[in-house]
Amino acid sequence: MRGALVGGSVNGTELSDPKLHPFWAKAEELGVLIFIHPQGTPELEASGRLKGSGGLANVIGNPLETTIALSHLIFEGTLDRFPGLKICGAHAGGYLPSYPDRMDAMCANRPDQCPVALKKKPSEYLKQIYIDSLIFTPEGLRHLIAEIGVSQIVIGTDYPFPWTTTEVDDILNFPGLNDAERIAMLGGTAAKLLGINS
Repeated sequence: MRGALVGGSVNGTELSDPKLHPFWAKAEELGVLIFIHPQGTPELEASGRLKGSGGLANVIGNPLETTIALSHLIFEGTLDRFPGLKICGAHAGGYLPSYPDRMDAMCANRPDQCPVALKKKPSEYLKQIYIDSLIFTPEGLRHLIAEIGVSQIVIGTDYPFPWTTTEVDDILNFPGLNDAERIAMLGGTAAKLLGINS
């Protein structure tokens, strides 16, 4: 097995919970990729906040679930405890790439809200996480590259769901990338993470 897919939580338990440390330790030891894909946000759906027009359980709920899962792994020290983990967050990492400075500001301005002593600023852990490119627009991709870096992005399509047909073209046509960066995003980085000869 070269990797595993997990939801953003397990029956209400955050992925950072100490009882899941043996899972993360084994994943790190084996060097396998763990892909975090949301399974919904039942607590919001139960409240009715995501009902109505627009498919909000998916449009808002799924990226939020990825954001929450990755944020807990950062703020609870899981990524410090297991620095060799290979984690990829679905849906462009949720909202996390849009708010890295807010994470840093919270710990700087409200240290009472960040009781776990981290080895670096929260935003710096984004360089430890991989995300997919399922962002839909060239501007979205530009933002991901600026915040996360080409080396941390793998192509995302959400196949077999018909979300997008332009992800490959968006990467191929993105200005300023060299061929090596395009190859990395289109499969080279994923092959490396999965231990597949590309």
